[in-house]
Amino acid sequence: MAAEQITYKDVDPKVRKKIMFGPVFMMFIACFDGTIVGTCGPVIARDLNGTDLYSWMVTAYMLCETIMIPIAGKLSDLYGRKPLFLLGLVLFAAGSFVAGMSTNMLMLISCRAVQGLGGGILIPVAIAAVADLYAPQDRAKMQGLLGAVFGIGSGIGPLFGGYITEYISWHWIFYINIPLAILAYIITIRNFPSPVMGEKPIIDVRGITFLSLFLLDILLFFEWGGDEVAWVSAESASMIAIATVLLAMFVMVERRAREPILSPDLLKNKTVISAAVFMFVFGLAMMGVMMYSSMFAITIFGITALEAGEYSLALVFGMMITATLSGAFVNKTGYRPWLIAGPIISAVGLFYMSHMDMDTTMGYYLSVLFVFGIGLGCIMAVVMTAVQNSSKPSEMGMTISAVNLIRSVGATIGTAVFAFIISGKIDSELANKLPPDVYAVLPHDAGVLDALATVTDPAIIIGVLESFANSIDYAFLLGGTIIACLAVIGTAFKAPKAEPC
Repeated sequence: MAAEQITYKDVDPKVRKKIMFGPVFMMFIACFDGTIVGTCGPVIARDLNGTDLYSWMVTAYMLCETIMIPIAGKLSDLYGRKPLFLLGLVLFAAGSFVAGMSTNMLMLISCRAVQGLGGGILIPVAIAAVADLYAPQDRAKMQGLLGAVFGIGSGIGPLFGGYITEYISWHWIFYINIPLAILAYIITIRNFPSPVMGEKPIIDVRGITFLSLFLLDILLFFEWGGDEVAWVSAESASMIAIATVLLAMFVMVERRAREPILSPDLLKNKTVISAAVFMFVFGLAMMGVMMYSSMFAITIFGITALEAGEYSLALVFGMMITATLSGAFVNKTGYRPWLIAGPIISAVGLFYMSHMDMDTTMGYYLSVLFVFGIGLGCIMAVVMTAVQNSSKPSEMGMTISAVNLIRSVGATIGTAVFAFIISGKIDSELANKLPPDVYAVLPHDAGVLDALATVTDPAIIIGVLESFANSIDYAFLLGGTIIACLAVIGTAFKAPKAEPC
């Protein structure tokens, strides 16, 4: 039997603001910690003599966070939000503390994994807490706030890490989490109400195992695809086969489980299915654009990684504005206007982004990022509010974590999808712009940028850079087409209205 959650009917409205400060605060920390090594990662890798393991600083965090999201959501339904939130804080703080003392890359990667486990608990539990503590008609405003927090945290992570590394030490990008986590822990212990426990909860151990192995396999497939593992190869076929078997086993186990980690009944909830589609494309587009727009700016415009992080704040500000506005007005407007306008505005931003070239001004770059962010901000808060208002109170954590899981998977796959599109396009671009003898000796993928160090002919350099720019533009155009299709789903989106209580 699940724990009896404390609801908005049992909490003084004056107190719940204090209660929510801890979850909102730590969700912010968890979001930016997922991207904080973006600019300072190379410095850390060189310092720890582990450049060959560089990518795992981000991968370890994202893998563990994604795997933990559905587990934490269900366990918070069974044991209550408070115990899970405190556990997430402890894991996050412990991982941060030891990460700051790391003496080698394997030690740091292990600590990043522990941080990811903590972050994977904090994010879905914080969102579920909104549904517990706020009446349906008040949830949208808080979801708008959380949407803004998510965007700001994810967006300023690389910038924050870059400044700390440059002016203090990379160790402090981890140490700074400790006092923040302690503060949130104290606030939670003092203010967050404890659930009323019933019988000993039943934990779906087999479901957790099969789901975790499935997610690990499929996420590593997209992480390694096209790099360590060729897309068409025996290794790829093996990973797909393993994922298929694990998914089949998971579905079989969940149909029989008394307390499934992800209930098959979720597939009957049209609001949840539509929300999952929205959040998958949201995660895919946001991470893909953030990564490759910065790469475009660094490579084509010649700015530094830190400057690229500063420019990316335009996207964050756009998200923050409409996430807040959509949360404030969705009760009056309904869901559909936002879920139609959001994809269209995002697609417009990507369309104009696809026209960037070597002569593009930085003002143009800032404006298209801002427009794209405006579009994304229309989506997240509205979708999560709809999910909350269509979920059973006893399954709130599970339902929210399911949709967040899809978003996180989309974010992981996003970079792989954009990389695949760019690699497929750059070959033809290079063939058109380079002399045949030069084309024959240069790499035919993004690795051609590294080969420029040995090229002295300005015409060849310009040809390579234009090819790379056109390839990213092509990815932006396709991404805009995909996200524009969400407007069709938005026109048919249905969810319970937030009625006054």
